[in-house]
Amino acid sequence: MAASPEAQQFAEFLASVSAKSATPGLDLAVIRDIVDSNHKASTEPEGVTYAEVDAGGVPALWAIPHNAHPDRALLHFHFGGSVTASMHSDRKAAGHIAKAARARSLVVDFRLAPEHPHPAQLDDAETAYRWLIAQGYEPKNIGSTGHSIGGTLAVMLPLRLLANGEPTPGAVVSVSPWTDLTIQYPSVDENEDNDKMLSRTTLELFRGAWLQDPAVDYADPRISLVNADLTGLPPTLVYYGEHETLADDGAELGRRLADHKITSEVHSIPEGQHSFVLGAGRVPEVDQAIQHMGQWLRNHLGT
Repeated sequence: MAASPEAQQFAEFLASVSAKSATPGLDLAVIRDIVDSNHKASTEPEGVTYAEVDAGGVPALWAIPHNAHPDRALLHFHFGGSVTASMHSDRKAAGHIAKAARARSLVVDFRLAPEHPHPAQLDDAETAYRWLIAQGYEPKNIGSTGHSIGGTLAVMLPLRLLANGEPTPGAVVSVSPWTDLTIQYPSVDENEDNDKMLSRTTLELFRGAWLQDPAVDYADPRISLVNADLTGLPPTLVYYGEHETLADDGAELGRRLADHKITSEVHSIPEGQHSFVLGAGRVPEVDQAIQHMGQWLRNHLGT
């Protein structure tokens, strides 16, 4: 099935932002400002308000739908390869997901690399999770959500909690996750011309900024989720776009979830772009996927 005209326009928008951010000579602060403009692809979700908060020392932003269940919350992690983007770039997309899930969403403004390499981002995710629990939310009523590196963190967080013998969030929605840090899957090169946001070069730059320890093994299961023991993960929904450089990353994570007998679903968006949720409110394929994500979260968080 061919992509809708709106999806094609969204891909063109992503390409224009990527071209601006790739202008030679720009410093990182300017690049980050340009990447944050990706929020313009989303419409403002109706009936959602926002409030900035300090989540245990981590800056964050509540997206609060008018129909939010008082006992349910999402913990949302933004895109950007750990180097760019912010809670502001994800605000509207997270608001659409929150509205579909009928739960407020805490959009985490985790620290960025290269100033703060791994595991600073996962540390901030854990801090925000513990803050939510301190606010009275039960782990089983919290959903871990995100896209791109945020989709990776959405899975890494419950894995860290499991390793510590602690309760995990009740469900995970991982969109466009980066799960193979060796960057060896065929789709990375096969979708070079299709993916309007990411390329092998961009992934390698992100990896170098995020994983600065010279002794790190990119195949380490603590880094590459496709090699991790996923036993004990809560119900997990994976989405990816067929035009992504990371399409194989999402598909393989889905297979690994099935191998570990985790309650899970995996869906691909035909001709879908990386971090396609940024098209929320404008692209029909995206809105349909977000409605399904919301239903999944309602089913597994008891809303």
